[in-house]
Amino acid sequence: MKQFGSFRLDTANECLLRDGVTIAIPPKPFSVLRYLVENPGRLITHDELLDALWPETYVQPQILRTYMLELRKLLGDDAGQPRFIQTLPKRGYCFVAPVADCAEAKPPRASAVSSPETSPSIVGRENDLAHLTAQFDLLSQGERRLVFVAGEAGIGKTALIDAFCRQINSTPAARVARGQCVQGIGCKEEYYPVTEALSQLCAQPHGESARRILSRMAPAWLSLQQEPQAMADSSRPPSPERTLGDLCAALEELSADLPLVLVFEDLDWADDSTLNLISALARRRAPAKLMLLATYRSRKSAPDQSFKALKQDLLMRRLVIEKQLAPLAKPDVRQLVSRELHQETLPAGLGDFIYHRSEGNPLFVIATLQHLIAQRFLVRRGHGAEAHWEQHPPLQAIEAGVPDELAQMIEIEIERLTPAEQHMLEAGSLLHVAFPAWAVAAALDKDPSETEETLDALARRLYFVERAGQDELPDGTRSAFYVFAHGLYREVLYHRQAESRRAKRHIRIAQRLGQLFAGRQASVSREMAMHYEAAGDWTRAADSLRAAARHAQQRGAHADAAELLERALSMIQNLGDLQSPSPARDLQSELIVARQALIEGAQFEENLSAKV
Repeated sequence: MKQFGSFRLDTANECLLRDGVTIAIPPKPFSVLRYLVENPGRLITHDELLDALWPETYVQPQILRTYMLELRKLLGDDAGQPRFIQTLPKRGYCFVAPVADCAEAKPPRASAVSSPETSPSIVGRENDLAHLTAQFDLLSQGERRLVFVAGEAGIGKTALIDAFCRQINSTPAARVARGQCVQGIGCKEEYYPVTEALSQLCAQPHGESARRILSRMAPAWLSLQQEPQAMADSSRPPSPERTLGDLCAALEELSADLPLVLVFEDLDWADDSTLNLISALARRRAPAKLMLLATYRSRKSAPDQSFKALKQDLLMRRLVIEKQLAPLAKPDVRQLVSRELHQETLPAGLGDFIYHRSEGNPLFVIATLQHLIAQRFLVRRGHGAEAHWEQHPPLQAIEAGVPDELAQMIEIEIERLTPAEQHMLEAGSLLHVAFPAWAVAAALDKDPSETEETLDALARRLYFVERAGQDELPDGTRSAFYVFAHGLYREVLYHRQAESRRAKRHIRIAQRLGQLFAGRQASVSREMAMHYEAAGDWTRAADSLRAAARHAQQRGAHADAAELLERALSMIQNLGDLQSPSPARDLQSELIVARQALIEGAQFEENLSAKV
């Protein structure tokens, strides 16, 4: 374990701790931070960092800037006056804080919540559950509470709410009523989740008292609960303002004896009337043992701007507490997998494999595990007490793909976009998790400015795409770049394209790279080779690798040059014996020269060491 400042980096469990509290950090940013921390006080170039973390894959260098921004946010660091990570322009990074080794320790957990029944059903959310419990405890003092639980799809918002509701329902300490906002329904029927919650209240053991209070203080709402169209069919409906005030007063009266917890899920799909009710409940000053707990999916902007405006207003006035759910840490993923398999000791490497594949998203963890079982990469052996899970083949040899359940979920989200927007994201997937706007424009043969505008609009709407920065191109123009929130989204977008379409787009990107770096193509020849190889253009892929090898030899990187030439030779062999004899002979000759230079360099260093 490494310590710097008030932080500890637990390399065994791949998590970050600050003053003993675990901070969730995704796998790749953790790997970047670990490499920096393990090499403090010296320049780490962009190439060194990329080669160390992505040894066999070409990755856009812009991804490093994205991860550095994320790390600085987690560490509370300032790029202008760095305490931890210093940027050395056009060269790389340096970890400037003193680093010390310290004893290994398990990340501490928050004290267990009062109900032991919740522990088996929720993993890695003890701190979040304790936070909700603390907010609930304030109701006894008459402090109404409004809490928004946010996170990406599958992060465990509903599971956390379920655990919290089980906990407070384990004793007759509160009334709980839940309503679900539904896309396409909430926009058509006013107060849809409110009506559902009121129906639950009236159907509970204390339902008779709830009906009496509603009948006395908000009769229109009681009739709405019993017959949703009653208000619409009434010849003289009460005014919305009076109806809203009546319901607020009735809910406060309902919470007089027992605390009342209203749960509205997927609030980003709520109708305007429901949002108005939430706004009114938050602003009322009268003491009330009333807690409103709502979930929503994190994104730059909600499908309807009304929710975004409400959330920003309530946050600014400090009338709501927002709880962002982070991905699970590696130990929590292992625990979740162990629980699902009913096996304490997991097959070697399984926990790490699923953690990196899922990036700590609980839904992705379960889906990946089920996919491995369905594909018989995980097999149940033995019977009874001797039964256990084994992996076959080794995880390193598995090409897992995207689980069907997740692929379908992602496809549904993609299909909601226009064809032009889908093509934009498909083109972005041709690169890596990070992709620049100029490459998307090149792949689609579109105007770069219009492409960037469309991608900006998508990044504001979609939670799985984010604008990550801007780069200056060799011709002096600037181009924004973006990142996919999760690698599985990129995989689905990549494989939904026909091979012929992908090939054309890869070639256009490679050609545009050559144009942008005219006169110094060798500096990007590896990336050009990657695109030509993906397109099946073996000749141009080999030529690009050959140029990259010459560039490496000029820098004295003979081992790198030999590796590149070996790859080029294997590609030339794809052309067949009749097409490739001459290029193959030339490559063999260059490979012999590179290997000889490598041997001579090693002998020189050995002789130098002997003299010293």
